[in-house]
Amino acid sequence: MDSNKERIMNYEEIIMQVVDLAKEVGIYLREEQKKLKSDDIEKKGQHDFVSYVDKTAEQKLVNQLKIILPDAGFIAEENSVERIDKDIMWIIDPLDGTTNYIHGMSPFAISIGLMKNQKMIGGVVYEVGLDECFYAWKDSYAFLNGNKINVSSTTLLEDSLIATGFPYYDYSRLEPFMTTLSYFIQNTHGVRRLGTAATDLIYVACGRIDGFYEYGLSPWDVAAGAFIVQQAGGIVSDYNGDSNYIFGKEILASNKGIYSDFLTVIKDTM
Repeated sequence: MDSNKERIMNYEEIIMQVVDLAKEVGIYLREEQKKLKSDDIEKKGQHDFVSYVDKTAEQKLVNQLKIILPDAGFIAEENSVERIDKDIMWIIDPLDGTTNYIHGMSPFAISIGLMKNQKMIGGVVYEVGLDECFYAWKDSYAFLNGNKINVSSTTLLEDSLIATGFPYYDYSRLEPFMTTLSYFIQNTHGVRRLGTAATDLIYVACGRIDGFYEYGLSPWDVAAGAFIVQQAGGIVSDYNGDSNYIFGKEILASNKGIYSDFLTVIKDTM
């Protein structure tokens, strides 16, 4: 076996361990959602919530990810582990879609990305409510519960279904965002707002949604899902068409057929 194949197999082994871990923590999320009370919920911002569930789930992830890759660092939403930048980094969101979660709704997801030397090499997004696990690793296809997935084949923006997320703390670009929303409502099959960017991205990856865009996001919201979109044959960029979408707080993801027109609308308005 040559060294390249060996590396690919190692990536696969790591990601499949993460898949098992995400499903295990997903069981915890499902069980705790039934028990959650209003007193358990803390407010980080006007529309930004956290509970003991987020924090405990993150600690469960961190503890096991340290075993899988002992030398890796972490970028984690709930800061349960100190950020120390290393060549290999886990980028994790233990519960993307907390607002849905605390209201007894779906979707909500666990997002776990793996970055090496500032490039993504793996991603797992587990949409807990539907028990759907999306994943990919470097040089692999993208998968949903073991089955290969691809982005949609839609070629016209007017035939596409678009997803977005509403701003929840940064309203500085609200007016141009509303302009994009008005355009897509009138010129596509419609706009969906699921309440979790990780889920929006994996739905682009499997072709349920043709394009997704949002600003004000953090690395843990998008790292894993964006990688899975790319491995499924899609395109991911920032609003300028460049690659600063993990840390740049804006992201656009779509299939190749509508990408150019989709990007043009965003650039002209945002």
